[in-house]
Amino acid sequence: MGGGRTRSGLVALLAAAAAVASALAPTASHAAVKPAAVKSAAAKPAAAKAPHTVVIDGARMKDARLRLDAGDPALRTAVGKLTAAADGWLGQGPWTVVDKPKPAPGGDPHDYLSQAPYWWPSKPKTADNPWGCPYVQKDGQRNPEVDTGTDRPDLGKMVGSVTTLSLAWYYTGRAQYAERASTVLRTWFLDPATRMNPQLNHGQFIPCKYDGRAIGIIDFSQQYTSVLDAVAVLDLGAPGWRADDRTRMLDWNKKFLDWLVTSPFGKEESAARNNHGTFQDMQIAALALATGDRALAAKTVRAAGKLRIDPQIAADGSQPQELARTRSWHYSAFDLVAYARLAAIGKHVGVDLWGYRGPDGQSLFKAVDYLLPAATGAAVWPHPELEFYRYAASDVVHAAADAGDRKARAAVPKLQAPPGGDLWALRPAAEQLDSIAG
Repeated sequence: MGGGRTRSGLVALLAAAAAVASALAPTASHAAVKPAAVKSAAAKPAAAKAPHTVVIDGARMKDARLRLDAGDPALRTAVGKLTAAADGWLGQGPWTVVDKPKPAPGGDPHDYLSQAPYWWPSKPKTADNPWGCPYVQKDGQRNPEVDTGTDRPDLGKMVGSVTTLSLAWYYTGRAQYAERASTVLRTWFLDPATRMNPQLNHGQFIPCKYDGRAIGIIDFSQQYTSVLDAVAVLDLGAPGWRADDRTRMLDWNKKFLDWLVTSPFGKEESAARNNHGTFQDMQIAALALATGDRALAAKTVRAAGKLRIDPQIAADGSQPQELARTRSWHYSAFDLVAYARLAAIGKHVGVDLWGYRGPDGQSLFKAVDYLLPAATGAAVWPHPELEFYRYAASDVVHAAADAGDRKARAAVPKLQAPPGGDLWALRPAAEQLDSIAG
C-alpha cells in the first residue's frame, strides 16, 4: 500500500549527487563525461524562453533566468548548488533496464522490474527456499534487498540526473549538461538495444507471490513528471537533443499513457483510494497534457475533486488513509505532492483544483494548513511516524502559498530547508523531499 520511495526527489538528489559522484566509477559499457570538462565550457545562455513544462511553472523559470542574468545573488547561490550536483551526474550513467542480472518474469530484459519495498522474508533462506518465503508486510520498513537486482535504484538515478542536468543547462547554457541528459534519456527510453518497454507489468513484485502488481505503477507516477518537464526544457533547442529524439519520446509517452489508461493494472491503480490513486491521476493528466490530449488532462484534474479530495481529505484537512500509516507525516506530505502537481497541470487546462471545496469544506488548502504546525516547528506531529523530517512538507507549503493560501504564505519563512537547499525559485513545483530509504 505504499510507495516505498528512494531519494528520487530533486532536492534530495541534489544533496546526494556531488557526494557520491566521486565514489561511482563509470561502467565499462557506457561512456562518461568528466565533470572537469564543464569548467572550460561556460557558454552564455541563449535568450530566456519559458519551457512548455507540465508541472514546473515554465513562466517562472523564465523569470528566474532573467533575474539570474541580471545578477540576482540568491539565485546565483542556488544555481551554484544546482551545477555542483549536475557536475556530479556527468560522471555517472547512463542507465538501462537491460543491465539487471535477471530479466523480469517472461524473459524480456526490456521490461522494468522492481520489488515490493515493505515485504520481508519470514523464514531463513535455504537451498530449498532461496527467497525465505513466504514474505510478510512491514509497513514503512524498507527491505534493503529491493535495491539489488532490479531497476528501481537506476530509475531514481535516471530521473534525478536528467532533471538536474536539464535545469543546469537551462540556467547556465553549458552544453555538457544537455548532452549528458540527452544520452541518459536515449539510453533508458529510445535506443533499441537498451530501451524500456512502455509498461509496468512487473513493478513491485513479491517473491513467491506476485510477478508484478498494479501498486508498482507508483515507482513511475511519483517521479515521471520530472522526466516530462526535463524533456520540455531540452525541447527548447538543447544541444544533443535531436528532433528524432523528441518524436520518439513523444511516441513512447503516448504508448505509456495508453497502457496506464487501458491495462488491468492501470485501471486497478486508478481505483486506489489513497496516495496511489492521486499519483495515478496526476501521472495520467501530465502525460495527456504532454502528448497533446488536453481534454483528457482537463477531465482527469476536474474529476479529482469528487473522486479524490472528497473521500481522501477530512473536514479538518487531515488525510485519514495516510494518517493510518506508520509513516503518517511522510505520506500526508507525499499525497499532497501529487495534489499540488495535479493542480499545476490544471492551470494549463483551465481547472482550478486549489479552489475546489468539498461538501464538508474539504480543500487542498485545508490539507496543507493541517501540516503547518509541524512543518514550521510550532508543534509536534501528533500521529505515528517512524522517521520525522520537518522539511518533507516544505514544497507543498510553497505551492499552497503561491496558490493564495495566506496561512501557508506566512509559514514560508519558518520552513526548514531540505538537503541541498531550498530550490523552489529554480524549479517551482512540488517535489518529494524526504527519503524513505531506511
